[in-house]
Formats: sequence, structure tokens, C-alpha cells
Amino acid sequence: MINWVLLGALVVFACSGFVWVKRREQRLHERYRRLLKTEAKRADEHVAQLQAFLSAIQASPNGVVILDSERRIEWCNQTAARLLGLDPVRDVAQHIAHLVREPQFLEYLSQEEFSHELRFDNKALQLHPYGLGSALLLVRDVTDVERAEQMRVDFVANVSHEIRTPLTVLSGFIETLQTIDLAPHEQKHYLQLMATQSQRLSALVADLLVLSRLDAKARPVLERVDIASLLQQCEHEARTLATVLKRKINITFDVEPGAQMLGSTSELQSAFSNLVSNAVRYTLDGGAVHVVWRGDKLSVRDSGLGIAPEHLPRLTERFYRVDKSRIRELGETAGTGLGLAIVKHVAQRHGAQLDIQSTVGVGSTFSLIF
Repeated sequence: MINWVLLGALVVFACSGFVWVKRREQRLHERYRRLLKTEAKRADEHVAQLQAFLSAIQASPNGVVILDSERRIEWCNQTAARLLGLDPVRDVAQHIAHLVREPQFLEYLSQEEFSHELRFDNKALQLHPYGLGSALLLVRDVTDVERAEQMRVDFVANVSHEIRTPLTVLSGFIETLQTIDLAPHEQKHYLQLMATQSQRLSALVADLLVLSRLDAKARPVLERVDIASLLQQCEHEARTLATVLKRKINITFDVEPGAQMLGSTSELQSAFSNLVSNAVRYTLDGGAVHVVWRGDKLSVRDSGLGIAPEHLPRLTERFYRVDKSRIRELGETAGTGLGLAIVKHVAQRHGAQLDIQSTVGVGSTFSLIF
């Protein structure tokens, strides 16, 4: 006979076991669901961090290329793409040697030692291995660096030339005076020429010292500057220079009454004096120089030979000469070649703009706008 009691107990036990298993499955499922959710959240955070990291590299002014162990491109930022001519999407998985074909780079890439930079075409590259054979290729534009280095080399060469020329003349005159008996009037002539060369050297050293102070980046000591008094001194210097040059130049100053500004008196005096003296030096006999101060603007207009457009961007470079034959014509009356460089520095330190307008055969206007 069927033991219904036992059967019922078995059924109840089986049902209880089934319910327990289902509950356990539900708990495990819930646990796995929470774990997957946590891992998914963590993965999203890692992706966000990676995107933030790549965005930061993307904003870098330097180029970055990530290479795998086979030197194939995994990723590059826009700067690297621009400097090396890459496509950030199309060139992924391409070998870097197939895209940058410069022989120097291919030779560099084949090396085992990358402690130094490689430079070519105004670019500097360096490979930085990491991990299991991967590497970062860093690239930067060194156009400005090389331009600055060339300017430094030119500056040293120009200073050496500018100093050597008067020193050569001075030593020649001294040797003449020491070895040859000269008449008093001849001695006076030679001594006058020596004094001229000495003054030229002194002016050059003075301008170099001014530039050195301006390059020091120290903020100018601000004071209330009397523009009328400052330009009155410039006018006196201009008329004296015209007399020394033996030229009849119509020099006029039109200064707004009571004009004042905050600035460095010594620096502004140097800048204004350089603009005015340049105008006088490069204006021929019978010409005119007109200086105006209105509002916050100084304008110095001359009726000189004018400057061709291609020279205007380089006028404030140290020792830059527009026309060397014109400098030879001016002889000892030519400036040191540092005046406009000083003007540019003073303008920058006072938040001013130097504007240059010139027409060949008509003249030039140099303006400082504060």
C-alpha cells in the first residue's frame, strides 16, 4: 500500500528544496547582477579616465604618437598629425616608417638607444620605450627655438662687427700718432676722428646695457611722467643732431598741453629719443620731421626715403639694416642698429603698440599707442 503520509512528506520536502534552490539562485543572480553593475561602472570610470588622459594629450602643444612593439601607430594627437603629416584615423595600425620617410628618422628608428633627440625640418623627435616593447614618440616644433638661436648667433656676430670696426679705426689712428710726426692741425683732425669712434662705441655699449636691463623682465617702476618735458628734451636732441649732420631739417613738435602718463621716465625717454633721432638721421637735407602727442599716442613722421613693405616686419630686430649702402652713405652718423629693438621692448613693458607706416620715396610714420 502507498504510504500517503510518507509520500506527502517527500512532496513537501521536495517543494521546500525547490524553493530553497530558487531563492539561492535568485540571491546568486542578484549578487552577480550587482557585481556586473559594479564592474561596468568601474569600466566606465576607466574609460572616462582614459578619455580625459587622451584629451589632455590632445591639448598638448607637443606631438605624441603611441607605437606598439612593431612600431605601428596605435594613436596620435592632432599636433603630431600636423607635424608629421599623419591622419589620426586612417593611419592607425600603419608602420611609422612607412609614413615618415626622412632617412635620418629611419636610421634613428633602427637604433636601440634613444637618449638623444633627432632634429630635421624644424622638428625635434625622441622615442621613449615603455612596457613590453611599446613606445611613445614625442615630436615638437622647434622653428622658434632655431630662429632664436640664429638670432643669438647673428646678434653676437653683429656686436662683434660693430665693436671691431671703431676699435680698428682707433688702433690705426693711435699707431699713426705714435709713429709719425704730424702737424698740429693733422693731430687735431685725427684726435677728432678718434673721439667720434669713441662716442660710437659708448653709444653702442649704452644701448646694449639698456637692452640688457629690458631683457631682465623686471617690471618697470611706474611714476607720473611729464610728456611735455620729456619731448622737449627730445626736441633739443633732434635739433643738435641735425646740426651735427649739417642738414637743414624742418623739425616741429606738437604736444598736447598738460600731457602725462604712468610709466618709467627713463625707459620712455629712451624709446621716444630713439624714434625722434632715427627720423632725423634718415631724413635728407631740406626734409621735415613732425612729432605729435595726442591722447595716448606719439607719432613721429619724417619725409625720408621710406621703407619697402618686405622690411617692415623685421625692423625691430637687433642690428637689422634695411639698406647697407644707405648705412655706408650715412657713415658715422648711422645709429647703432639697436634703437627700434629698444623701442619695441619699452612698448611691450608699457602695454603699448608700435605701429609703422611707410611709403618708399615719401617717408615713414612711427607711432607708439599706449
